[in-house]
Amino acid sequence: SPPSCNSPLNLWSYFMLLFSLPEMPLPNHTLVNTYLFCKTHSRFYCYYSFPIPTALALRPCCSFDLALTSHPSCFISPCFLDSKNVVCLELCCHKCFFTYFTDVLENLHAAAYRNALANSLYCPDYRIGKVTPDELHYFVQNHFTSARMALIGLGVSHPVLKQVAEQFLNMRGGLGLPGAKAKYRGGEIREQNGDSLVHAALVAESAATGSTEANAFSVLQYVLGAGPYVKRGSNPTSSLYQAVAKGVHQPFDVSAFNASYSDSGLFGIYTISQAAAAGEVIKAAYNQVKTIAQGNLSNADVQAAKNKLKAGYLMSVETSEGFLDEVGSQALGAGSYTPPATVLQQIDSIADADVVNAAKKFVSGRKSMTASGNLGHTPFVDEL
Repeated sequence: SPPSCNSPLNLWSYFMLLFSLPEMPLPNHTLVNTYLFCKTHSRFYCYYSFPIPTALALRPCCSFDLALTSHPSCFISPCFLDSKNVVCLELCCHKCFFTYFTDVLENLHAAAYRNALANSLYCPDYRIGKVTPDELHYFVQNHFTSARMALIGLGVSHPVLKQVAEQFLNMRGGLGLPGAKAKYRGGEIREQNGDSLVHAALVAESAATGSTEANAFSVLQYVLGAGPYVKRGSNPTSSLYQAVAKGVHQPFDVSAFNASYSDSGLFGIYTISQAAAAGEVIKAAYNQVKTIAQGNLSNADVQAAKNKLKAGYLMSVETSEGFLDEVGSQALGAGSYTPPATVLQQIDSIADADVVNAAKKFVSGRKSMTASGNLGHTPFVDEL
């Protein structure tokens, strides 16, 4: 997990920007004719190298999960030794990538967990401009170690991939600093401001990724409505939208929220509404989940949700980046890889009763809630 906000380093998204700058100097012995970029997740961190179509010679596609190449003349020294770059990149990260949705999700995890997943992925304001090169070196040395890394290759033979690792990854051995298991507690964070729209999320603890229960929550997400696939769409065919639309005549958006991690998970509803209608929208969406928890769920709805879930999963691994993400996250989280055909079988094995039980767990579980906007008509979590 990322370090806490009070620790010297909270720089996962900072690193993402650090290694995606096109003007960053690279020595001649690095991977030439390749497209390099990085991406952060809540539990792991990926570096990608994709070959440019015109490139010849060595053409690896690799995902470096939880790995930072530690060659002193490659990535670390040119940027870490310039404190001005540190300040500039932190400001870019903090100001350019923060949205209402990001803010709500950050607060949601802070409210839901006591540690680990509660830690922000973003550098807090009071740390901007105060991170030193020595702190960055300490962070890298204690978190980017060989035991916490998975090297994934696509379209490259194992001997060549091994050669790439030996030539370009000068990794520090060992386990690194131990990570703590996430502890769910439940809580509430409200951010009052003058915005006319209210963003709110209401969740309970679900299940860790890879489990049968986690698959049931994924099916439940698609039963309720996993969000629109059309830009500015409202997904009007979803059960959540239809339930809310019966009593709310102002513009709104509602979808099921589902996030699974290696040791925990969150499931619930995410709403966007006019400030005056926030309470009605949230309560109507919550009541729809209660309806399913009472057993009001048809087999046809479950089968349709399974088909949508399987289609979404298959489309997520169609690209090289998506496939590398899937293999890398499984390798780090479970130490093994489950091929797509097996994943589809696991989804098909979910029974209607499993989906109903997932809804029951959400309804009866300890809730966490975050809301942002003009909250005069937004209920507190204990009022739901």
